[in-house]
Amino acid sequence: METRRDIFQAIVDPTRRAIITLIALQAMTPNAIAEHFDTTRQAVSKHLRILTECELVTQKQQGREIYYQLEIDKMKEIDQWLSQFREIWEARFNQLDDVLATLKNLKK
Repeated sequence: METRRDIFQAIVDPTRRAIITLIALQAMTPNAIAEHFDTTRQAVSKHLRILTECELVTQKQQGREIYYQLEIDKMKEIDQWLSQFREIWEARFNQLDDVLATLKNLKK
């Protein structure tokens, strides 16, 4: 049975996060992407394959070139997962603000 990769497997690697950042604004060819890294073209291709399997990037054929572009809707899944923690962090910061305000009032 083939297991499908998920988006968190894709973003765990710093090179793949850098690739996502590169193609966030414009689609790029594998060679153009590889120019930004001190690694082999084959290594970049492997990262692109993983990103494609996770559906974070898609391929688009233009003439003889293949361009990789970011699937921004897939990034929303990451944001939705993180939002639950964001709410916890915000609540804790608000509690800290309350404690600091109380301490400040006690000093008066």
